[in-house]
Amino acid sequence: MHTVLRSLSMKPFSSLSQTHATSPSQARLPRLPVPELKRTLQRYIKSLHPFLQEDEAKGGPNAKGAVALRTQWAEDFEKGLGSICQSRLQALDKASPNNWLDDNIWLKKVYHEWRAPLLVNSNWWLTFMNDPTVPAAVLSGKEENSIGNTGITSWQIRRATWLVHRLLDFRERLQRQQVYPETTKTGIWLQTSINRLFNISRLPRSGCDTFSSLPPSDSPFARSLLVSARDWFYAVEVIDSGHNPIVPRELEKRLNAVVLDVSHRISIGEAAVPISVLTTDCRDRWAENQQHLLSLSTCNRATLEAINNSLIALSLDHYTYHLSSLSGNSDSSIRLNSQEEVDAHLHNIRSSHPTHPGRNRWYDKPFTFIVESNTRAGAMGEHSIVDALAPSIMAEYAIVEGIDHAEFDTLSSGAQTGATYNAGWRRLDWVVDDHIRDECVAAEARARAIAEDSDDSVLWFNDYGAEWVQAEAKLSPDGYVQMCLQLAWYRTQGCFTATYETALTRLFHKGRTETIRTFSSESRAWVLAMDDPSTLALTRYKLLQAAVAAHSHFTRAAATGRGIDRHLLGLRCMLQPGETHEIFQDELYARSQTWKLSTSGLSAGPSFRGTGFGSPEHDGYGINYLVGPDMIKFGIESKHSCPHTSTKEFKHTVASALRDMQKLCSCAISSQL
Repeated sequence: MHTVLRSLSMKPFSSLSQTHATSPSQARLPRLPVPELKRTLQRYIKSLHPFLQEDEAKGGPNAKGAVALRTQWAEDFEKGLGSICQSRLQALDKASPNNWLDDNIWLKKVYHEWRAPLLVNSNWWLTFMNDPTVPAAVLSGKEENSIGNTGITSWQIRRATWLVHRLLDFRERLQRQQVYPETTKTGIWLQTSINRLFNISRLPRSGCDTFSSLPPSDSPFARSLLVSARDWFYAVEVIDSGHNPIVPRELEKRLNAVVLDVSHRISIGEAAVPISVLTTDCRDRWAENQQHLLSLSTCNRATLEAINNSLIALSLDHYTYHLSSLSGNSDSSIRLNSQEEVDAHLHNIRSSHPTHPGRNRWYDKPFTFIVESNTRAGAMGEHSIVDALAPSIMAEYAIVEGIDHAEFDTLSSGAQTGATYNAGWRRLDWVVDDHIRDECVAAEARARAIAEDSDDSVLWFNDYGAEWVQAEAKLSPDGYVQMCLQLAWYRTQGCFTATYETALTRLFHKGRTETIRTFSSESRAWVLAMDDPSTLALTRYKLLQAAVAAHSHFTRAAATGRGIDRHLLGLRCMLQPGETHEIFQDELYARSQTWKLSTSGLSAGPSFRGTGFGSPEHDGYGINYLVGPDMIKFGIESKHSCPHTSTKEFKHTVASALRDMQKLCSCAISSQL
């Protein structure tokens, strides 16, 4: 999660509200409210208590006095400048088609003005379980059967075809109200969110990005899949002119034809210029290079339009990456489900092969399937368009059923010859010059530095899961995991930190997210008690109960439009030039929003191997977790260049903390019997 504020003078910002039609049924969801100023300030001051308590414990000012001072500032702000800013925010809300936050502030201030590369920093990534119908010899790399000289395999194309088919089936069922109907609040939210993922791209612009416009309904590219293979791009029609999805066997033929075309291009000595690496660069640099590309040829303008208008993207990688391939190990076999293999899968979905990071992707697309040569698969997406839960729901539908081979012709054995199948696909080529070639080399070097610095790994904790936490510990699984992360941070750092957890505001029309401030006086008291040998187990358990209860209270407030951070952001954006206040100048305002623990729970995730997003702070962790009935999976990212963090050490500490918490709960509960 990133909050980067540049200029705080606000003008109405139009984004998705203009590019996506609004369904009449969305009116069933209430409008996101502008929270009451007094309540927000009270909650904010309360959230500062643990920071001030910790400061006092380390020899700083008296916590009670520090709280009193900030309470005085809050009261002054409420009566004066804060009241003015609140009125401005309410006026902005009245002038906004959907709400004050999504229409004017959120995309612009949190995502689109941020100039950092999308690679690792902003995009999410998700790895899938292997398809059970794929032979073990294919998965382990012992049977490859490349199509021509491409490195791309027939099994790979089959799985890619099935994933795309299933995703389009989900989209069609959603549109027909056969799944997640708009008669429910969840259905309304999901319909809106899923619709945002298709036929759109983020566009780089100097100073502030935007989105591409939706294509006209009669555009063939609006019915096409963007396919990348060996750094070449193709448009493959996956929905016919009658708006019906292409059947799997026909789609497989088209993808095979694309790969045969790639094979032909390689055989005649062609080599693609990896334009895709430009999408990994800082946004202003990419904006300059995109404009230069467009100035070179109308062909480039047509190619970019096709990319932006395409439904989603599919990357066919001509390899299966495993970590030993960088260590000089000549053994090409893959140890399935080993830590090394799972992490290698994660790294490739995140940033492509480390010898050529950022290639064969288009990082501006909201959803990209990525399939490796052994059929290992995952997804990656641009984050600003929609939050990661929606695409994960769509992805889970795509992978929950294995390939139905009855929907296909007999699988080819590998190398193919004969006339190319020409129907339903076309090349998307670029005209380049030496400047663009040089920029691709430079962008790839910068992408390599980002990828190499990303310390990214998966933890599968299978001692217990949500069922034990609920049935035995009698606690909320999400709050329980959050307390585990608090304990793990303290044990590795010897201090506390501001913690971000995502809460969805999907109860509201065009709602996105709010912050759950997990670090609280209650969580601090419990963490300190856990490492105090004089504290009894029953006392520790009661403190854990209080900490989880406080977290549940914060979660409910955030999800129901009564959070802290979005409102404070809105108020700050309402300040006019020359206006300021102690409440925003206070160093604790920035410190309480420096999220060295940036966390988000996704789902039970039985179909996912791992997931992840980058840490927003150089000396912190980005943590995504999946709490299943009998397993908890963590995707943890930090930076190799930071001497104060280590994903390996943090994983070990998280597992140790979870075991300590189970012992604590079991001991405390048994003592009460």
